[in-house]
Amino acid sequence: MFKLITYSVLLLTALLTMSHSRPSTPNNTNTFNSSVPLPYISWMDAYTTKPHPALAKAKNNCYNLWQLGNAGLSEAAFKYAMKGFEYLKKTNCISKKNIVSIIDFSQPSTHKRLYVIDMTSGKILFNTWVAHGRNSGNEYANQFSNSPESHQSSLGFYTTMDTYIGANGYSLRLKGCEKGINDKAYERAIVIHGADYVSDGFINNRGVLGRSYGCPALPAELNKKIIDLIKNGSCIFLYHPTKKYCSKSKILNSRV
Repeated sequence: MFKLITYSVLLLTALLTMSHSRPSTPNNTNTFNSSVPLPYISWMDAYTTKPHPALAKAKNNCYNLWQLGNAGLSEAAFKYAMKGFEYLKKTNCISKKNIVSIIDFSQPSTHKRLYVIDMTSGKILFNTWVAHGRNSGNEYANQFSNSPESHQSSLGFYTTMDTYIGANGYSLRLKGCEKGINDKAYERAIVIHGADYVSDGFINNRGVLGRSYGCPALPAELNKKIIDLIKNGSCIFLYHPTKKYCSKSKILNSRV
């Protein structure tokens, strides 16, 4: 009997010691285990006042976390787009800060190279074909110009403006944000519009997508849906891995 009482006292003492030695966490303190993989992360989450190291690391890895490579988007195109997206946000050039559109001209016209991405969830809202200018190339776009009547595409960052009904139907005006690179877009009437030559049927018949006068033309059946989503102050980035653009772009070379 004495041994049983002694054992019970020792066991109770050990339990009390453990409960008092366990560290407590205040109820108003958020804990974050950096060793746990993140299922997704908002790009904006990494820009808190004092971001957790795991969030900062995840921000730089959104391309992989959001599995954008599986959809064919170039990693370089995405990283450049994020640099410009942050620049346009911080300089108050865009009002829609939860969405970005990337046109990846490193891909042939037969690929779905337009990506409209939700920057909160990482979800690709639209991924479809987009035309380049007729004088920019045939299957691939490789020549670019800011000059009127060049009928070439212009690279770089744009902001979306208002809509109108024109010769190509429902259309979206664009403002080029890069002087000497695409700032004549409005003057050149470079707009987003729908076209029947942007379709899988056209590709099947011709082997390549049709081409525009420099406008990023979209499939007719998706044109209005995409325009209504991105109009009035969102960021669009037209990418190509040409050194001439990458070295000339003040946005890409800014410290913002």
